[in-house]
Amino acid sequence: MSDFDYDLFVIGGGSGGVRAARVAAGEAGAKVALAEDDRYGGTCVIRGCVPKKLMVFASEYAGVVEDAASYGWDLTQGPFDWHSFRSRLNEELDRLEQVYRNLLKGSGVDTFDARASLAGRHEVKLSTGETKSAKHILIATGGHPVRPDTPNAHLGIVSDDIFHLESLPKSLLIVGGGYIACEFAGIMNGLGVEVTQYYRGAQILRGFDEEARGLVAESMRERGIDLRVGTNIVEMAPASADRSMSHAGTASDAAMGASAQQVQEMQAKAEASDGPIWVKSTNGGERVFDMVLFATGRDPNTKDMGLEEVGVKLGRRGQIEVDDYSQTAVPSIYAIGDVTDRVNLTPVAIREGMAFVETVFKGNPTPVDHDLIPSAIFTQPEMGTVGLSEEDARDQEAIEVYCTSFRPMQTAFAGRPDRVLMKLVVSKATRKVLGCHIVAPGAGEMIQLAGIAVKMGATKEDFDRTVAVHPTMSEEIVTMRTPMRTA
Repeated sequence: MSDFDYDLFVIGGGSGGVRAARVAAGEAGAKVALAEDDRYGGTCVIRGCVPKKLMVFASEYAGVVEDAASYGWDLTQGPFDWHSFRSRLNEELDRLEQVYRNLLKGSGVDTFDARASLAGRHEVKLSTGETKSAKHILIATGGHPVRPDTPNAHLGIVSDDIFHLESLPKSLLIVGGGYIACEFAGIMNGLGVEVTQYYRGAQILRGFDEEARGLVAESMRERGIDLRVGTNIVEMAPASADRSMSHAGTASDAAMGASAQQVQEMQAKAEASDGPIWVKSTNGGERVFDMVLFATGRDPNTKDMGLEEVGVKLGRRGQIEVDDYSQTAVPSIYAIGDVTDRVNLTPVAIREGMAFVETVFKGNPTPVDHDLIPSAIFTQPEMGTVGLSEEDARDQEAIEVYCTSFRPMQTAFAGRPDRVLMKLVVSKATRKVLGCHIVAPGAGEMIQLAGIAVKMGATKEDFDRTVAVHPTMSEEIVTMRTPMRTA
């Protein structure tokens, strides 16, 4: 008879926590409980990957009518119906959340719709007042978007808020240059919103291949996004009536002749947090936007959980420090996913959860493998990447770079200027492909398969021996014979 209520108590009902809980219970026969104080499915299903990707799909239909005309179709362009789409989106998220609940129930996991914190090294306290004991505790509480330390930052929204908007703004300022900022810039632009993006750095998508992110930036501008690098907010405030009427695109021409009562009404609306927002940037420019979206980073969800009180060590940003087996400084407590701030991707959290179960419940110590993880950024066009960027690779060893950029057949025929990029970074010494970078429609689908080859240690000659699939964009990956440059 166990001295504990459970063999495993999981805190967090996102992708990583749910996978670990149901595999430990269903495959390893452990007695498992899970607590979640919000919706099951976590960031990915409820506030991230899934709703974002559905919004990407919605936004990409904007150019269908124009392109279809080039192919002989006579279609009629209608307005985008945000309310209809949002209703369908919410129905899908409700369905997926129920799938997660059913998976846990089917595996025999006890679930608690409550906030959980640590009351001891083997104890979990629930917001309902109950306390449960467990031999092992797994923390999988994820992260949350943060606002910058800017006066009146509360006037802006964060990525979690996008999916709950009552209506789309006419103009939107996005602050940030990471993948979340760039993805939502493309989405909102495609849905008909006038999008401006400020990023304080020299180029968006820091850390990714320089050539690839340069093409993404160029494509964003071609699609009508006002992307401004080296720019940040220095001041923001509710827009006064005077400011609203003195900036193009923020007030109607009729407002210039508004009555005193109308001006007072505009002033009252501007003072509300959902009114227009005046922004001053680092270059001295002043503009008014209907909405400001901060996509300036995410922090781990570790606040007020009693972690440090029981001996769990936290990093500078609140992330839980763990070893290669996801174990914290307290032997009975483990952590996976974004709360550890290692590689913040849903499939990685799931892999970490599986490795945890193998290690703790199946007697097969399994370190987490964070090497050569393929990933995709759902900008428009998409970027898919695996392995080292050209810049990182050349800092390590001598390399060859095979690269081509061209206009793909489908959009070129429709008269669009879109370009794609296919790039391989190759070791001179071993001939191994150190990195593969694709900027193209469907790049996420392509990089998944290319990732298998790179993970297996394929050489450039292995790629060369593979017969091309013609006519496709991806055939260029196996037909590039001459290096563009060496370093």
